[in-house]
Amino acid sequence: MSHFDEKDLLKLMKLSKIECSQEEKDRFYTALSRVVTYIDQLTEVDTEGVAPCNHILETITNVMRDDEIGQTLSRDTFLSNAPSHVGGMVRVPPIIKTSNS
Repeated sequence: MSHFDEKDLLKLMKLSKIECSQEEKDRFYTALSRVVTYIDQLTEVDTEGVAPCNHILETITNVMRDDEIGQTLSRDTFLSNAPSHVGGMVRVPPIIKTSNS
């Protein structure tokens, strides 16, 4: 059985970089203790012969539409919406600076 104590709570707070009042610590300690207890109960369930489940819905299908070519903007219309362009392309700020620049 797993054990959750105040030392574990303080470690989680440090890793999460959160600060809590004593009242919040008490509430979190109670809630997390219950979660750990519940998980311990789940380990007692006999799962022998149960196949692993990758997804709870076995009949799930892709709900996305097919990609279809539709009406596109003309280059001039597209570039008129860009804040800056050069040579028929949108100009963007450099993200990598070289020592030669």
